[in-house]
Amino acid sequence: MANVEEKKNELDDKKIFTSNAQRTTTVAKGETIIELKDVTIRFNKNNLKVDNLKEYFIRLVTKQLMFQEFIALKDINLDIKKGEAWGFLGTNGAGKSTLLKVVSRILKPASGTVKVSGTVAALIELGAGIDPQLTARENIFLNGTLLGYSKAFIESKFDDIVEFSELQDFLDSPVKNFSSGMKTRLAFSIATAVEPDILIADEILAVGDMRFKKKCAAKMTAMLEDGTTLLYVSHNIAAVKKQCNKAMWLDHGNVVMVGDADTVCDAFKAEMDAPAPAKAQSKDKK
Repeated sequence: MANVEEKKNELDDKKIFTSNAQRTTTVAKGETIIELKDVTIRFNKNNLKVDNLKEYFIRLVTKQLMFQEFIALKDINLDIKKGEAWGFLGTNGAGKSTLLKVVSRILKPASGTVKVSGTVAALIELGAGIDPQLTARENIFLNGTLLGYSKAFIESKFDDIVEFSELQDFLDSPVKNFSSGMKTRLAFSIATAVEPDILIADEILAVGDMRFKKKCAAKMTAMLEDGTTLLYVSHNIAAVKKQCNKAMWLDHGNVVMVGDADTVCDAFKAEMDAPAPAKAQSKDKK
């Protein structure tokens, strides 16, 4: 496992990952586990097309680059209780993934406060936290370590991870040779086996076969029954309604609606199904 230790030390040195010191939380079911107050995220967007890195630095030094501020999230307030399942809806670019990255501590807000209690396992991007050069076996230990767990704890969960992922025949194969579906199996199996207080899933089930998707949905339901908090992004409205009891609808970084999942999902679907002129009038009213 030398490669795993070397990789972890490399990532620690670069301060790419952060993890919670404690693996368990004292937050009781029904108490606040995630709290966002007036959270705003801003990015600088370059409006000038640059073909290569050399040209980019030349234009940067000569002050030829023109940046425009882009607000990805604006004054977001959110109070999530332990054991709740939240679905986040919106078209591409609405701010859903950005919000999940804030909760995961990947992005720091320009303003506002973020309070997260307990451990977080985030499945935000396919392959995130997975080193393609390492084998599946090595990645189980690497990923578990990056989530803040001891080697002994990961070893105690190893068989469960392998069994759920159904990758027994590929444990010692480099992940770079895996299909998207196999990478999803590995990442999901690790994240759910370590029993996080908060599970974040951003379109992670968009790839893979239907049978495994159903298996993952059943696993998330079981985790919710055990008190895990779920933050879930999917373009499948039916899946959000089935998996979640609360929902937030975002549009261009702004909150459109917050409430029970059925109500928010129905309102979002109605707007998506409406003709273009009706959508424009609806947004004007908001």
